[in-house]
Order: sequence, then structure tokens, then C-alpha cells
Amino acid sequence: MSEQPGPPAEQPAPGEHAPAQGRKPRRRRVVLADPKGRGRVLRTIIELEEQTSVGEKLVRDLIRQQLRTAFVLGGGTLLAVALLPLLFYLVDLSEVQLFGVRLPWLLLGLVPFPLFYLVGLLSRRQAERHERDFVSMVDR
Repeated sequence: MSEQPGPPAEQPAPGEHAPAQGRKPRRRRVVLADPKGRGRVLRTIIELEEQTSVGEKLVRDLIRQQLRTAFVLGGGTLLAVALLPLLFYLVDLSEVQLFGVRLPWLLLGLVPFPLFYLVGLLSRRQAERHERDFVSMVDR
């Protein structure tokens, strides 16, 4: 009589322990990814990359904020510079001289440049803040 080979005896996989006889195998929890909002961030990034309607709205809001800041700062600067001649008309400074130069010419030649520098600095900071807010909103 020849013996037929039966099914191979179950052996534990490498790294597994053989269950003790009469005891159930211990349950293990397998974590494949961090469940804390990672899917939401990934979905937002995908919407931005694929330019879906939600992604377009997010980008449009960022651009709208940047544009609003630019209009407010630019309009304020334009108004400040445009009001200088009105100031000279209302207050007679035409006869006042400083270092042999009339004061209105000094004010027109020197005052706008620090103002432009300050407005440019504020504009850059606001733009960076808007972009940081946008990135933190996407990363949430």
C-alpha cells in the first residue's frame, strides 16, 4: 500500500507564533495609514491639482483676497500722493524754503518714496499672510 500525501500540515508563517493548543490566536490591529484627516488634505490637494470646482473656488478666493489688498493699499497710496497738491493749495507753503529749496518741491520729491517703500513692504507681508492662511487651510 502506498500512502497518498495529504494536505501539508499548517505551519506558522515566519514571524508568527504557533497558537498554543486550545487557545485562539491573538487579534492584532493593523494600521495602514494615519486616519487623522489625512484623506481630507489629500482630497483638497487633488481638487486643487485637478482644478475641480472646489479647487477653482479656493484659488479664486485667494486671488480675490490678494486683489482686494492690492486695491486698498494702491488706492490709499494714490489718494495720499494726489492730496499733496491740495494740501499745498490749502496751506500756503510756497514761500517756505529749506536749504534754499522751496518746501513743496522737497515734499513732492522726498515724501512719496518712503511711502511707496512702506506700502510695498505692507503689500508683501499681506500677500505672504494670505498665502500662509491658504496653505494652512489646505493642510488642515
